[in-house]
Amino acid sequence: MTENPRLGILLMIATTFVFAMQDGISRHLAGEYNVLMIVMIRYWFFAAFVITVASRQAGGIAAAARTKQPVLQAFRGLLLATEICVMVGGFVLLGLVEAHAIFTCYPLLVAALSGPILGEKVGWRRWTAIGIGFVGVLVILQPGIAVFSVEALVPLCAAFLFALYNLLTRYAAREDRAATSFFWTGTVGAVMMTCVGIWFWEPMIGRDWVWMGALCITGASGHFLLIKTYEYAEASTVQPFAYLQLVFAATLGLVVFNEELATNVVIGAFIVVCAGLFTLWRTRARAQD
Repeated sequence: MTENPRLGILLMIATTFVFAMQDGISRHLAGEYNVLMIVMIRYWFFAAFVITVASRQAGGIAAAARTKQPVLQAFRGLLLATEICVMVGGFVLLGLVEAHAIFTCYPLLVAALSGPILGEKVGWRRWTAIGIGFVGVLVILQPGIAVFSVEALVPLCAAFLFALYNLLTRYAAREDRAATSFFWTGTVGAVMMTCVGIWFWEPMIGRDWVWMGALCITGASGHFLLIKTYEYAEASTVQPFAYLQLVFAATLGLVVFNEELATNVVIGAFIVVCAGLFTLWRTRARAQD
């Protein structure tokens, strides 16, 4: 890896911007067509991108597909595809602002589940930050009102699925290369979504096919930027900047979709982000001890 933290940070900011645009396009298309069909077409392009990347690396596709843990890799692919479907559904139900504000708690879930799943030690400071972070989630959900609604629980479910996906990715990295995990993520997800989404096919007007093309391009370019990010900087250096996706997505929701920015969402999101940044700092500090 060629160390260039400043370039890595700039690439992470670009990545979060592209992924926010992808979420905005997903919100538009999923509001007009079936979510499963939209995610299926997106995965077709993603799988083609993954296969192209694999074919250009040493050993080609065969080397990228080679794994000692096929069940785990396949399950990871299924998990991420499910999470994307749930989160896109959350965009339609809640909008970009609130859905992303709730989803931002996923790093806290990663920290909380790293003990039972990966056997990592979580100290009292991180447990305190996790608890404070979930107070922020409750502020967003407004206990007694939205906390019991299905709409509020959808992005929370997506956050749990994404946290589990992240932990299993770290577990898979003990035996497999990142290129292998990336290959299985794209191909297994494409197979799953084709088996499910093809039954929900709907005719799409020409203008929305343009948006569909933009969705596919932002998806592939976002993953490409993320790959380049980790070529220049360590994950612990750039991860705090991933929270900018909340800022970009919320801005898109406010400006394009005329969503409202409620006070409880702002306060809750601030608490969650601060707690998440603290857990990232503690994780990095422990790694350096």
